Amino acid sequence: MMHIGLFLKYLKFEKRYSENTISAYNNDLLQFNSFIESETAGISVENASRNIIRSWIVSLASEKKDSPRSIQRKVTSLRSFYKYLLREGVIQKNPTVGIHPPKTEKKLPVFLTQSQTDFFIDEDCFGDDFSGARDRAIIEMLYNTGMRLSEAAQMKHIDIDLKSNQLKVLGKRNKERIIPFNKYLGEIIIKYINRKNEMGIGISAEDRFFVTDKGKPVYVKFIYHKVRHYIGMVSTNKKKSPHVLRHTFATHMLNNGADLNAIKELLGHANLAATQVYTHSSFEKLKEIYKQAHPRA
Repeated sequence: MMHIGLFLKYLKFEKRYSENTISAYNNDLLQFNSFIESETAGISVENASRNIIRSWIVSLASEKKDSPRSIQRKVTSLRSFYKYLLREGVIQKNPTVGIHPPKTEKKLPVFLTQSQTDFFIDEDCFGDDFSGARDRAIIEMLYNTGMRLSEAAQMKHIDIDLKSNQLKVLGKRNKERIIPFNKYLGEIIIKYINRKNEMGIGISAEDRFFVTDKGKPVYVKFIYHKVRHYIGMVSTNKKKSPHVLRHTFATHMLNNGADLNAIKELLGHANLAATQVYTHSSFEKLKEIYKQAHPRA
């Protein structure tokens, strides 16, 4: 258990992982440790064998009914943990070598159509007061920049450059990136700032950009529920999270000719493989067009 705590500190201070990621690693490792304690005697998590790990995977699938995607994530947590122990000299052999979690079916990202996002151009669906201006700014910020939910929640006034029409985002592992935005979003941002001024809400450089009706910094769930509400106006899909707007941004950019590497940089992906999922969405669109347009399709 001691080494789990040290590993989590390593993730936080050296790898600079987010709190959500660290929490997920912690839960996975504690679950595995509980399995070892219930199924074996005198064996610690540090000297677990490959067979014990395989037994845990079987129990997750057969007893816990975890999905392949969930199991895959938990195995990834174990791999990182044992790589850390190997590097620190705590163990001499990594027991996760040769472990293969169940394959996951690749799901295409859910996104809105162009006509669905055009619905948000009409400010009547938001209202003209402070709350409406803020909600519209949230929706358009997420759709026009592709930023993550957590990135939007943490944004400060100093991060937005209205003269250059660009903003700074602090992404995963504290990596900064600059995202340009268009004149349309700039006007929405200015209107929201004006409403904040009218309400007497702080707009100094270090103040949070998005705030609640009471002028307090928004929290992640606040934005989540707002986005879910507005996407529900245009879509019946079960998925209505802010990530749908991120997917929509990337898909619309790709469909309109944007380079995949440019989209990767805008999204803040660490590698191109994460961005390539959007090519599948575009291919599905091409197939649909082909079926509609080709006389023998």
